[in-house]
Amino acid sequence: MGAVATVREDVAAARRRDPAATDDLSVVLTSPGLHAIWTYRVANRLWERGARLPARIIAQGARSVTGVEIHPGATIGRRFFIDHGMGVVIGETSEVGDDVMLYHGVTLGGRSMERTKRHPTVEDGVTIGAGARVIGPVVIGQGAQIGANAVVVRDVPDGATAVGVPAKVRAGAAHPEHQVDPAIWI
Repeated sequence: MGAVATVREDVAAARRRDPAATDDLSVVLTSPGLHAIWTYRVANRLWERGARLPARIIAQGARSVTGVEIHPGATIGRRFFIDHGMGVVIGETSEVGDDVMLYHGVTLGGRSMERTKRHPTVEDGVTIGAGARVIGPVVIGQGAQIGANAVVVRDVPDGATAVGVPAKVRAGAAHPEHQVDPAIWI
């Protein structure tokens, strides 16, 4: 997929997920989450080509401007959206799938100083609420929801909702009558 098509796809994803996004131009000009992901993509290409220092410099510049820190070594899928943005941190070995949404203050952090997989894997269609911390090489299953301010240190199954400190699974997609109110995300 080319750069223009990717930008269009990202803008469309933002419009779908953000009721305050009234038109494409305002999204392109004023969305720090999109600015952070677009800059990450440039830094990630450099990182993958071995230009580690320039990649880190670009990532730090984006952090200064957007308030979002995405390590250029992270792996991020398509249609990723960060709402509000400020305070988001995504560590080097994080893997983020397609159609994932993060709110402000989310950390995808590590628990180890070893040079191994030490950050979370967030599968497709996940929503992570404001201020949540997902720590260590845990897996957040497809379509799962993480509540605001939750601290996740264990795997969360596909379609489940996890809330609390430490986070506990409270509901699953297999039982729609048990779905948690979306207000937990903000």
